[in-house]
Amino acid sequence: MQQVPQQGFILTRKVIERSGCSYIEFWLSTEQGPVKLITEQQKPVMFLANQDVSTAKKLINQAGLIAQFKPVELKTFEQVPVNAVYFSTTASFYRARDVLNVAQIPSFENDIRASDRYMMERFICAGAFFTGDMQSNQVTIKSGYLSLKNARLKPADYIPTLKVLSLDIECSMEGELYSIGLSSGDFQNVIMIGEPEGTQDWITWVTDEKQLMEQLNIAIADFDPDLIIGWNVINFDFKVLTQRAKKLNVRLRLGRDGSDVYWRESRNDSNLAFMNIAGRVVIDGIDSLKTATYHFDSFSLENVAQALLGEGKDTTDVDNRVAAITHDFHHNKIKLAKYNLQDCVLAENVFAHTNLVSYLVLRSQLTGLELDKMGGSVAAFINLYLPKLHRAGYVSPNRPVNGGLASPGGYVMDSHPGLYKNVLVLDFKSLYPSIIRTFKIDPLGLVEGLLEPDNAIPGFRGGMFAREKHFLPDIITSLWQQRDEAKRQQDSARSQAIKIIMNSFYGVLGSGGCPFYDTRLASSITMRGHEIMQTTAAWIEDKGYKVIYGDTDSTFVWLENIKQTEQALEIGKALEQEINQMWHHKIQDELDLPCYLEIEFETLFSTFLMPTIRGAETGSKKRYAGLKHLSNKPPELIFKGLETVRSDWTKLAKGFQPTLYKMVFANQDVSAYLLDIMGSIRSGKCDEQLVYRKRLRQPLAQYTKNVPPHVKAARIADEQNKQLNKPLRYQNKGWISYVITIDGPQPVDYISSPLDYEHYIDKQIRPIAEGILPFINVSFEDITSNQLGLF
Repeated sequence: MQQVPQQGFILTRKVIERSGCSYIEFWLSTEQGPVKLITEQQKPVMFLANQDVSTAKKLINQAGLIAQFKPVELKTFEQVPVNAVYFSTTASFYRARDVLNVAQIPSFENDIRASDRYMMERFICAGAFFTGDMQSNQVTIKSGYLSLKNARLKPADYIPTLKVLSLDIECSMEGELYSIGLSSGDFQNVIMIGEPEGTQDWITWVTDEKQLMEQLNIAIADFDPDLIIGWNVINFDFKVLTQRAKKLNVRLRLGRDGSDVYWRESRNDSNLAFMNIAGRVVIDGIDSLKTATYHFDSFSLENVAQALLGEGKDTTDVDNRVAAITHDFHHNKIKLAKYNLQDCVLAENVFAHTNLVSYLVLRSQLTGLELDKMGGSVAAFINLYLPKLHRAGYVSPNRPVNGGLASPGGYVMDSHPGLYKNVLVLDFKSLYPSIIRTFKIDPLGLVEGLLEPDNAIPGFRGGMFAREKHFLPDIITSLWQQRDEAKRQQDSARSQAIKIIMNSFYGVLGSGGCPFYDTRLASSITMRGHEIMQTTAAWIEDKGYKVIYGDTDSTFVWLENIKQTEQALEIGKALEQEINQMWHHKIQDELDLPCYLEIEFETLFSTFLMPTIRGAETGSKKRYAGLKHLSNKPPELIFKGLETVRSDWTKLAKGFQPTLYKMVFANQDVSAYLLDIMGSIRSGKCDEQLVYRKRLRQPLAQYTKNVPPHVKAARIADEQNKQLNKPLRYQNKGWISYVITIDGPQPVDYISSPLDYEHYIDKQIRPIAEGILPFINVSFEDITSNQLGLF
């Protein structure tokens, strides 16, 4: 019996094998609740050049494998016809791939997962209409979900309402579980091992680890989340949970169908793990923020929560967290439960504040990427491009064996160092995507353009692009229009998702990890960008203005003789309009193409510093500072690539630089301020601001040849911890806080020598001061020699 079509959002997908056949299992979130779909039989497929079919058949037969060869109306980029080769199971598919690889017979599209191929060939991204067969002419509902066989799916625009649960565990250094916290809005629960204490109804008391995990099974089933979120939740929380479950012979049955959690560590990277829970998606906050292009000095929950929410954990011993947790487990379980729950709530609040779930949902709806797929630019491109390519009669090429050749980077102009008044910044809006649209940069377009070069659009490094046969420019156009609509609706999550996707396509085409890699593609984007930036700078200088710097898509223009802010703003707007008109005319006249390049004037620096490279007179690149003009607001001090944004500088340096720059920009005398700062340092008034904090990026024992200061401090700390019978805290990476003393680096917990104040003046104050003082004809040496005379 066929069910009436419904629609939902795909949560999880995987291939399952039954009776020698492959099927796809989908779990969807729908308005009626979770749905499990099993498709009709699916046959994994790869493609072989026709001339290789005879040899491949023999090799596959000799390997005891069964395959079906079928001629298809497809060809390679080299115009070679191909056969499709179908297999009953993924196991035989991968085995055949290995056999062919050993024989050096190229096969095409041999790395596309059957579940991904099912979706992309039907143009399904995340939303789907579905039908399926019901058993015994009745709806089959098990444990709160609908289950259908022989399911068929097609694309739908469906916006889900997902149920999210935040999870965090607390455990010993050895991984022995103490408690598990769960939170979602008003729902809060901590499952704690121990005898009941107090009357907190949000704590569920259990006797041991086995009962703890059994209670977790019950809690997850009762709450029934679509998403489980947390902080380092895959690489830590679920790693510990699955390891303890295995050790204690307990089933961690968190799947919607009662199935076990699947977790495995990456074969290539011990810091990367993969997991699957039937019908539920586990999303890590750290990975998701990075995917959404957030940047923090540290991605610890404490640091991120402080930066985004202005709140952190309620603990007095963050650096020695494990010891504090173990102490509280044995002596103050209520305190530990509150701490455990606080981690859940903080992660939940960070997700809410950043709209991470909305961002990931939108990304899935646009590209077909799974919600928990981190990165995934290549996969997103393949999902969108490959089905269109097949309909044009081609199969995908293979990834370059050698990883591909490097393509030119973005344009960076030699800068003119100086301290300027009234500097305009003109930015090309999404330069690389607009180049793709305008000049029809596209893998298929390159193939077809080379076949008919006389009518093609010239690229770089031998690239030629077809005027009509292409897909990527249209994909970019569709995304561009959706982003403009998102901006109009002030939908920041959608706008950001589309921006990241659009901007990733250049990187994909220049990546050896992409099957469509071709240096002619990436070079035709970046080298065209160079040409556009250089031409734009020349046009501006022809109008009598000075271009002092250019970087990728930004041009910095000094209005040398302009004193009034209103006049500078008018010139910026006029340049925007004139440059856009010139590009439209140039591209129309020379190539007979519509122009999608668009330069925007958005920034006026009333005062602007372009520094020199340290120790040289040459202008620096990607480093500047300025006072940005804001309408009806005080000007904003902007730093790019300078010390205030570096994580390895002290609080003293980070506070000193903005103050010094503001004084210089305001034409104030800075001598007294510098004298006061150095005097305060030498008198010990700034000691609390002289702490360095740096990450140990590898285990302590692996630092052998080069032992930097933070490693020396960490070794001192753990040697002292060892003598005092305290846990060793820095043996396996982590963060260390330390100071520089007259006897070298020492950890803040074990400072035994006076601080080396001259180090801080020479290494923190001097570089910042010398970066700007020469532009106002002030010498740091003169100021310091004057101060030294006072002592």
